[in-house]
Amino acid sequence: MKDEYMVYKLSESIKETSRIDNELFVKHNVKRGLRNEDHSGVLVGLTKIGDVVGYERQSDGLKAIPGKLVYRGISIDDLVQGIESENRFGFEETAFLLLSGYLPDKEELEVFTRVLNQAMPLEQKTTMNILDLEGHNIMNILARSVLEMYTFDPNPDDTSRDNLMRQSIELIAKFPTIIAYAYNILRHSQQGRSLHIRHPKENLSIAENFLFMLKGQFTPMEAKILDLALMLHADHGGGNNSTFTVRVTSSSGTDTYSSIAAGIGSLKGPLHGGANLRVIDMFHHLQEAISDWTDTDEIDAYLTRMLKKEVYNKTGKIYGIGHAVYTISDPRALLLKKWARDLAKEKGLDKEFAFLELIEERAIETFMKFKGNQVKKRVCANVDFYSGFVYEMIGLPKEVYTPLFAMSRITGWTAHRIEELNFDSKRIIRPAYKNVAENKSFIPLEKR
Repeated sequence: MKDEYMVYKLSESIKETSRIDNELFVKHNVKRGLRNEDHSGVLVGLTKIGDVVGYERQSDGLKAIPGKLVYRGISIDDLVQGIESENRFGFEETAFLLLSGYLPDKEELEVFTRVLNQAMPLEQKTTMNILDLEGHNIMNILARSVLEMYTFDPNPDDTSRDNLMRQSIELIAKFPTIIAYAYNILRHSQQGRSLHIRHPKENLSIAENFLFMLKGQFTPMEAKILDLALMLHADHGGGNNSTFTVRVTSSSGTDTYSSIAAGIGSLKGPLHGGANLRVIDMFHHLQEAISDWTDTDEIDAYLTRMLKKEVYNKTGKIYGIGHAVYTISDPRALLLKKWARDLAKEKGLDKEFAFLELIEERAIETFMKFKGNQVKKRVCANVDFYSGFVYEMIGLPKEVYTPLFAMSRITGWTAHRIEELNFDSKRIIRPAYKNVAENKSFIPLEKR
């Protein structure tokens, strides 16, 4: 028997051995995807870090409300608007808030920002190792680099609060540098371009430093909108897939670097962190497929064909529309959309922005009309609907879109890890799976 045939035979066998009738999930009251029948999440833990609200629970069911995102009791709208009113960068303050639980005063913010900036440069060994980590996917390089940080940490397995906070600050500070260097190395090795390794500057914000290390030149508005995007993606409650992954692995007592690498692996999945790539690809397709960007009838007709799996990638999906929690609106999308409009004016892309905004409107209406009674809640545009367009206007390469998500979410991951490990009664997270296979008797080898 050839090796290739063995692989094929094993692959064919799982068609049957991995198939489980849908009726069994209903019979045993299984919460698939940890979701209830009304699509709300199964309650598996408590947190003081953040909250994601898209509905209110009433006696007759769930009532959709405008979406709310809360960091440590402060709404994302208040946080963003407060920082905007003072015309300064806010990601560092957001990181402090998520890690500590309170807003810093001026001196605390200055010291925290300085500590982050001083931690941004990579050790020479780490820089040289990144040069050797060739690959097509920066998320993989990021995960490998995080695991390598374990070897340079004098106390990698120490889970005391002080050590966890030190590790968290180091990770938040170094993610932008690792990602920027990894992209420039990929650009050099895969595209034959010049290799640029720019050292971070202590007088720049994280958003500014990332743009500087990645591409050298940037405008003030580009840095401000990137800073906003980092604030918006910093946390999304304990139930999102990657944060839950970090909490699950942390509950086992593993080291910080292994846990964060697991979170990166989760975020890398196209159903989680890669959605903005799909949105921008879809948008470019629609720019070509639709002749009149202002004709709602033509747009509606084409979106309907997409839902019928007749055109585009034939998946039946309109990317960037819909969210697991948000119903009427995603507060992150609303905030990012506002700045995207201003950036589009700066870049001379007003028509493109207007087209994207119209697609958002028509996609929601077309989806609800097409699905009819099949959907139990209204859908809205999520943050990914605009983030890819924003990143493209800034001049960021697609290879860093998902790593940028990780660069922001590392703040939430580390905050949730610290919280998970500081519960008074620690308990490893271990849900149950019911075995529904039939019992079989062992057959001697010669009789099979």
